[in-house]
Amino acid sequence: MSQETFRALVLTRVDGTIHAEFRQLTNADLPEGDTLVEVAYSSLNYKDGLNITGKGKISRFFPMVPGIDLAGAVVESASAAYRPGDQVVLTGWGIGERHWGGYAQRARVRSEWLVPLPHGMALLHSMAIGTAGFTAMLAVMALEEAGVAPGAGEVLVTGAAGGVGSVAVAVLAHLGYRVAASTGRSETHDYLRELGAATIIPREELMKPGRPLESERWAGVVDTVGGDALARALSATATHGAVAACGNAGGVGLTTTVFPFILRGVRLIGIDSVLCPTERRRVAWDRLARDLPPALLDRMTQVEPLSRVVDLCEAIVAGQVRGRVVLDVNA
Repeated sequence: MSQETFRALVLTRVDGTIHAEFRQLTNADLPEGDTLVEVAYSSLNYKDGLNITGKGKISRFFPMVPGIDLAGAVVESASAAYRPGDQVVLTGWGIGERHWGGYAQRARVRSEWLVPLPHGMALLHSMAIGTAGFTAMLAVMALEEAGVAPGAGEVLVTGAAGGVGSVAVAVLAHLGYRVAASTGRSETHDYLRELGAATIIPREELMKPGRPLESERWAGVVDTVGGDALARALSATATHGAVAACGNAGGVGLTTTVFPFILRGVRLIGIDSVLCPTERRRVAWDRLARDLPPALLDRMTQVEPLSRVVDLCEAIVAGQVRGRVVLDVNA
Protein backbone atom coordinates (compact mmCIF):
# COMPACT_ATOMS: atom_id res chain seq x y z
CA MET A 1 0.00 0.00 0.00
CA SER A 2 1.30 3.41 -0.94
CA GLN A 3 2.23 5.57 2.02
CA GLU A 4 0.92 8.60 0.16
CA THR A 5 -2.58 7.41 -0.64
CA PHE A 6 -4.96 4.68 0.46
CA ARG A 7 -8.31 3.36 -0.70
CA ALA A 8 -11.56 4.06 1.12
CA LEU A 9 -15.25 3.60 0.45
CA VAL A 10 -16.88 7.02 0.73
CA LEU A 11 -20.59 7.72 1.09
CA THR A 12 -22.13 10.95 -0.14
CA ARG A 13 -25.74 12.07 -0.18
CA VAL A 14 -27.16 13.92 -3.17
CA ASP A 15 -30.83 14.98 -3.21
CA GLY A 16 -31.55 12.50 -0.43
CA THR A 17 -29.95 9.54 -2.24
CA ILE A 18 -26.89 7.75 -0.84
CA HIS A 19 -23.99 7.17 -3.25
CA ALA A 20 -21.04 4.86 -2.47
CA GLU A 21 -17.76 5.00 -4.36
CA PHE A 22 -14.14 4.03 -3.78
CA ARG A 23 -11.69 6.92 -3.60
CA GLN A 24 -7.98 7.41 -3.05
CA LEU A 25 -7.39 9.48 0.10
CA THR A 26 -4.41 10.72 2.09
CA ASN A 27 -3.81 10.89 5.82
CA ALA A 28 -4.65 14.58 5.64
CA ASP A 29 -8.22 13.65 4.68
CA LEU A 30 -8.79 11.67 7.86
CA PRO A 31 -10.79 13.12 10.77
CA GLU A 32 -9.28 14.10 14.11
CA GLY A 33 -8.01 11.47 16.53
CA ASP A 34 -4.87 10.64 18.49
CA THR A 35 -4.18 7.24 16.90
CA LEU A 36 -3.60 6.23 13.28
CA VAL A 37 -4.41 2.59 12.44
CA GLU A 38 -3.48 0.64 9.34
CA VAL A 39 -6.63 -1.41 8.85
CA ALA A 40 -6.37 -5.06 7.83
CA TYR A 41 -9.98 -6.22 8.13
CA SER A 42 -13.46 -4.94 8.76
CA SER A 43 -16.76 -6.81 8.80
CA LEU A 44 -20.27 -6.73 7.42
CA ASN A 45 -23.12 -5.92 9.80
CA TYR A 46 -26.82 -5.30 9.30
CA LYS A 47 -26.29 -1.66 10.25
CA ASP A 48 -23.62 -1.36 7.54
CA GLY A 49 -26.13 -2.75 5.08
CA LEU A 50 -28.75 -0.18 6.07
CA ASN A 51 -26.14 2.58 5.82
CA ILE A 52 -24.74 1.80 2.39
CA THR A 53 -28.05 0.90 0.77
CA GLY A 54 -29.66 4.04 2.18
CA LYS A 55 -32.44 1.96 3.75
CA GLY A 56 -31.68 3.32 7.18
CA LYS A 57 -30.60 6.72 8.46
CA ILE A 58 -27.28 5.63 9.92
CA SER A 59 -24.63 8.18 8.92
CA ARG A 60 -25.04 11.53 10.66
CA PHE A 61 -23.07 13.57 8.13
CA PHE A 62 -21.41 13.27 4.74
CA PRO A 63 -18.98 12.48 3.28
CA MET A 64 -18.66 9.39 5.48
CA VAL A 65 -16.43 6.33 5.41
CA PRO A 66 -18.78 3.57 6.64
CA GLY A 67 -17.91 0.40 8.53
CA ILE A 68 -18.72 0.03 12.22
CA ASP A 69 -15.80 -2.35 12.88
CA LEU A 70 -12.10 -2.43 12.17
CA ALA A 71 -8.99 -4.36 13.14
CA GLY A 72 -5.40 -3.59 12.33
CA ALA A 73 -2.07 -2.30 13.60
CA VAL A 74 -1.23 1.04 15.16
CA VAL A 75 0.90 3.27 12.90
CA GLU A 76 1.32 6.11 15.39
CA SER A 77 -0.37 7.24 18.57
CA ALA A 78 -0.17 10.18 20.94
CA SER A 79 -1.42 7.89 23.70
CA ALA A 80 1.01 6.10 26.00
CA ALA A 81 -1.33 3.10 25.88
CA TYR A 82 -0.34 2.14 22.32
CA ARG A 83 2.85 1.81 20.34
CA PRO A 84 3.43 1.37 16.60
CA GLY A 85 2.75 -2.22 15.63
CA ASP A 86 0.26 -2.92 18.42
CA GLN A 87 -2.69 -4.91 17.08
CA VAL A 88 -6.05 -3.46 18.00
CA VAL A 89 -9.79 -3.89 17.54
CA LEU A 90 -12.45 -1.19 17.35
CA THR A 91 -16.20 -1.71 17.40
CA GLY A 92 -18.91 0.82 18.14
CA TRP A 93 -18.35 4.32 19.49
CA GLY A 94 -20.14 5.73 16.44
CA ILE A 95 -17.52 4.89 13.82
CA GLY A 96 -19.15 4.60 10.42
CA GLU A 97 -21.94 6.82 11.75
CA ARG A 98 -20.51 9.95 13.41
CA HIS A 99 -16.82 9.27 12.79
CA TRP A 100 -15.16 7.73 9.74
CA GLY A 101 -15.11 3.95 10.02
CA GLY A 102 -13.43 0.77 8.91
CA TYR A 103 -14.10 0.51 5.18
CA ALA A 104 -10.73 2.03 4.39
CA GLN A 105 -7.10 1.02 4.53
CA ARG A 106 -6.37 3.61 7.21
CA ALA A 107 -8.36 5.13 10.07
CA ARG A 108 -7.63 7.86 12.58
CA VAL A 109 -9.51 7.31 15.83
CA ARG A 110 -9.46 8.06 19.54
CA SER A 111 -7.23 5.71 21.50
CA GLU A 112 -9.84 5.20 24.25
CA TRP A 113 -12.10 3.53 21.69
CA LEU A 114 -9.54 0.80 20.99
CA VAL A 115 -9.21 -2.61 22.61
CA PRO A 116 -5.94 -4.55 22.39
CA LEU A 117 -6.33 -7.69 20.31
CA PRO A 118 -6.84 -10.50 22.87
CA HIS A 119 -3.93 -12.87 23.35
CA GLY A 120 -4.09 -15.78 20.94
CA MET A 121 -6.70 -14.20 18.66
CA ALA A 122 -5.93 -13.41 15.02
CA LEU A 123 -6.97 -10.11 13.47
CA LEU A 124 -9.13 -11.97 10.95
CA HIS A 125 -10.93 -13.81 13.74
CA SER A 126 -11.53 -10.55 15.60
CA MET A 127 -13.50 -9.29 12.62
CA ALA A 128 -15.26 -12.62 12.22
CA ILE A 129 -16.54 -11.69 15.67
CA GLY A 130 -16.91 -7.94 15.12
CA THR A 131 -19.82 -5.94 16.49
CA ALA A 132 -22.16 -8.89 15.95
CA GLY A 133 -20.13 -11.32 18.03
CA PHE A 134 -19.28 -8.70 20.63
CA THR A 135 -23.00 -7.94 21.01
CA ALA A 136 -23.74 -11.66 21.32
CA MET A 137 -21.21 -12.01 24.14
CA LEU A 138 -22.67 -9.00 25.97
CA ALA A 139 -26.06 -10.71 25.72
CA VAL A 140 -24.68 -13.99 27.08
CA MET A 141 -22.98 -12.14 29.94
CA ALA A 142 -26.28 -10.38 30.74
CA LEU A 143 -28.09 -13.72 30.98
CA GLU A 144 -25.36 -15.11 33.23
CA GLU A 145 -25.56 -12.07 35.50
CA ALA A 146 -29.34 -12.45 35.66
CA GLY A 147 -28.88 -15.97 37.02
CA VAL A 148 -29.62 -17.99 33.88
CA ALA A 149 -27.26 -20.93 34.24
CA PRO A 150 -26.58 -24.02 32.11
CA GLY A 151 -29.07 -26.68 33.15
CA ALA A 152 -31.79 -24.17 34.01
CA GLY A 153 -33.67 -24.95 30.81
CA GLU A 154 -33.66 -24.07 27.13
CA VAL A 155 -32.25 -20.75 25.95
CA LEU A 156 -33.86 -19.36 22.83
CA VAL A 157 -31.85 -17.44 20.22
CA THR A 158 -33.96 -15.59 17.64
CA GLY A 159 -32.56 -14.69 14.23
CA ALA A 160 -30.13 -17.48 14.92
CA ALA A 161 -28.60 -17.74 11.45
CA GLY A 162 -27.52 -14.10 11.42
CA GLY A 163 -24.24 -12.74 12.74
CA VAL A 164 -25.30 -12.04 16.33
CA GLY A 165 -27.43 -15.16 16.48
CA SER A 166 -24.72 -17.47 15.12
CA VAL A 167 -22.18 -16.36 17.72
CA ALA A 168 -24.77 -16.53 20.50
CA VAL A 169 -25.68 -20.11 19.56
CA ALA A 170 -22.03 -21.17 19.39
CA VAL A 171 -21.02 -19.53 22.69
CA LEU A 172 -24.06 -20.72 24.63
CA ALA A 173 -23.66 -24.28 23.38
CA HIS A 174 -19.94 -24.23 24.22
CA LEU A 175 -20.80 -23.09 27.76
CA GLY A 176 -23.18 -26.01 28.22
CA TYR A 177 -26.57 -24.41 27.60
CA ARG A 178 -29.30 -26.25 25.70
CA VAL A 179 -29.94 -23.90 22.79
CA ALA A 180 -33.11 -23.53 20.74
CA ALA A 181 -32.34 -21.67 17.52
CA SER A 182 -35.11 -19.81 15.73
CA THR A 183 -34.78 -19.13 12.01
CA GLY A 184 -36.95 -18.63 8.98
CA ARG A 185 -34.44 -20.25 6.63
CA SER A 186 -34.74 -24.03 6.41
CA GLU A 187 -31.43 -24.25 4.55
CA THR A 188 -29.59 -23.12 7.72
CA HIS A 189 -30.83 -25.91 9.99
CA ASP A 190 -27.77 -28.13 9.55
CA TYR A 191 -25.50 -25.10 9.97
CA LEU A 192 -27.15 -24.19 13.28
CA ARG A 193 -26.88 -27.76 14.54
CA GLU A 194 -23.17 -27.71 13.69
CA LEU A 195 -22.85 -24.61 15.88
CA GLY A 196 -24.47 -26.49 18.75
CA ALA A 197 -28.22 -25.84 18.52
CA ALA A 198 -30.20 -28.70 20.09
CA THR A 199 -33.59 -27.58 18.75
CA ILE A 200 -34.70 -25.63 15.68
CA ILE A 201 -37.72 -23.35 16.06
CA PRO A 202 -39.36 -22.15 12.82
CA ARG A 203 -39.63 -18.37 12.73
CA GLU A 204 -43.38 -18.65 12.03
CA GLU A 205 -43.90 -20.24 15.42
CA LEU A 206 -42.72 -17.05 17.11
CA MET A 207 -44.73 -14.78 14.83
CA LYS A 208 -48.17 -16.27 15.52
CA PRO A 209 -50.50 -14.29 17.79
CA GLY A 210 -50.32 -15.69 21.29
CA ARG A 211 -51.66 -15.23 24.79
CA PRO A 212 -50.26 -12.66 27.24
CA LEU A 213 -48.66 -15.58 29.08
CA GLU A 214 -47.71 -18.80 27.31
CA SER A 215 -46.49 -21.98 28.96
CA GLU A 216 -43.09 -21.46 30.56
CA ARG A 217 -40.47 -22.70 28.12
CA TRP A 218 -37.39 -20.46 27.94
CA ALA A 219 -34.97 -20.07 30.84
CA GLY A 220 -33.43 -17.22 28.86
CA VAL A 221 -33.59 -15.56 25.47
CA VAL A 222 -31.12 -13.76 23.21
CA ASP A 223 -33.39 -11.77 20.90
CA THR A 224 -31.89 -10.23 17.76
CA VAL A 225 -35.23 -9.64 16.03
CA GLY A 226 -37.51 -7.47 18.16
CA GLY A 227 -41.16 -6.88 17.30
CA ASP A 228 -43.57 -9.81 17.50
CA ALA A 229 -40.80 -12.35 18.05
CA LEU A 230 -39.64 -10.54 21.18
CA ALA A 231 -43.20 -10.23 22.50
CA ARG A 232 -43.84 -13.93 21.99
CA ALA A 233 -40.51 -14.87 23.57
CA LEU A 234 -41.31 -12.77 26.64
CA SER A 235 -44.67 -14.46 27.07
CA ALA A 236 -43.04 -17.91 27.18
CA THR A 237 -40.05 -17.06 29.38
CA ALA A 238 -40.00 -18.99 32.64
CA THR A 239 -40.26 -17.54 36.11
CA HIS A 240 -37.20 -15.45 36.98
CA GLY A 241 -35.87 -15.90 33.48
CA ALA A 242 -34.25 -13.15 31.43
CA VAL A 243 -34.44 -11.83 27.90
CA ALA A 244 -31.48 -9.95 26.39
CA ALA A 245 -32.73 -7.75 23.54
CA CYS A 246 -30.17 -6.56 21.01
CA GLY A 247 -31.79 -6.20 17.59
CA ASN A 248 -34.71 -4.89 15.58
CA ALA A 249 -34.57 -6.72 12.25
CA GLY A 250 -38.20 -7.75 12.79
CA GLY A 251 -39.46 -4.33 13.81
CA VAL A 252 -39.00 -1.63 16.43
CA GLY A 253 -42.44 -1.95 17.99
CA LEU A 254 -43.18 -4.10 21.03
CA THR A 255 -46.75 -5.08 21.85
CA THR A 256 -46.84 -7.00 25.10
CA THR A 257 -48.29 -6.87 28.61
CA VAL A 258 -46.82 -6.42 32.05
CA PHE A 259 -47.69 -10.01 33.00
CA PRO A 260 -44.28 -11.60 32.27
CA PHE A 261 -42.66 -8.95 34.47
CA ILE A 262 -45.06 -8.84 37.42
CA LEU A 263 -46.28 -12.45 37.51
CA ARG A 264 -43.05 -14.26 36.61
CA GLY A 265 -40.37 -11.71 37.45
CA VAL A 266 -38.95 -11.89 33.94
CA ARG A 267 -36.16 -9.40 33.21
CA LEU A 268 -35.93 -7.62 29.87
CA ILE A 269 -32.34 -6.45 29.46
CA GLY A 270 -31.28 -4.05 26.72
CA ILE A 271 -27.87 -4.67 25.16
CA ASP A 272 -25.93 -1.62 23.96
CA SER A 273 -22.71 -2.47 22.16
CA VAL A 274 -22.00 1.03 20.84
CA LEU A 275 -21.24 2.91 24.05
CA CYS A 276 -20.36 -0.09 26.20
CA PRO A 277 -17.74 0.98 28.81
CA THR A 278 -14.13 0.11 28.02
CA GLU A 279 -13.58 -2.26 30.94
CA ARG A 280 -16.66 -4.31 30.08
CA ARG A 281 -15.50 -4.37 26.46
CA ARG A 282 -12.19 -5.89 27.49
CA VAL A 283 -13.93 -8.51 29.60
CA ALA A 284 -16.24 -9.42 26.70
CA TRP A 285 -13.35 -9.69 24.23
CA ASP A 286 -11.36 -11.86 26.64
CA ARG A 287 -14.42 -14.08 27.04
CA LEU A 288 -14.76 -14.36 23.26
CA ALA A 289 -11.14 -15.46 23.00
CA ARG A 290 -11.84 -18.14 25.60
CA ASP A 291 -15.43 -19.23 24.97
CA LEU A 292 -15.78 -19.11 21.18
CA PRO A 293 -13.75 -21.97 19.68
CA PRO A 294 -11.93 -20.85 16.50
CA ALA A 295 -13.15 -23.96 14.67
CA LEU A 296 -16.78 -22.93 15.27
CA LEU A 297 -15.98 -19.37 14.28
CA ASP A 298 -14.49 -20.60 11.01
CA ARG A 299 -17.68 -22.53 10.23
CA MET A 300 -19.80 -19.37 10.39
CA THR A 301 -17.35 -17.07 8.56
CA GLN A 302 -16.61 -16.17 4.97
CA VAL A 303 -13.92 -13.72 3.85
CA GLU A 304 -14.75 -11.32 1.03
CA PRO A 305 -12.87 -8.43 -0.60
CA LEU A 306 -13.96 -4.93 0.36
CA SER A 307 -14.52 -4.35 -3.36
CA ARG A 308 -17.71 -6.47 -3.06
CA VAL A 309 -19.16 -4.63 -0.09
CA VAL A 310 -21.96 -2.78 -1.91
CA ASP A 311 -23.44 -6.03 -3.24
CA LEU A 312 -22.96 -7.71 0.13
CA CYS A 313 -24.84 -4.88 1.85
CA GLU A 314 -27.82 -5.45 -0.43
CA ALA A 315 -27.70 -9.14 0.47
CA ILE A 316 -27.54 -8.68 4.25
CA VAL A 317 -30.48 -6.27 4.25
CA ALA A 318 -32.45 -8.82 2.21
CA GLY A 319 -31.68 -11.51 4.82
CA GLN A 320 -29.51 -13.50 2.44
CA VAL A 321 -26.29 -13.56 4.48
CA ARG A 322 -25.58 -16.47 6.80
CA GLY A 323 -23.24 -16.08 9.76
CA ARG A 324 -20.37 -13.60 9.54
CA VAL A 325 -18.63 -11.88 6.63
CA VAL A 326 -15.09 -10.56 7.10
CA LEU A 327 -14.02 -7.84 4.67
CA ASP A 328 -10.39 -7.75 3.55
CA VAL A 329 -9.85 -4.01 3.08
CA ASN A 330 -6.77 -4.62 0.93
CA ALA A 331 -8.68 -6.67 -1.65
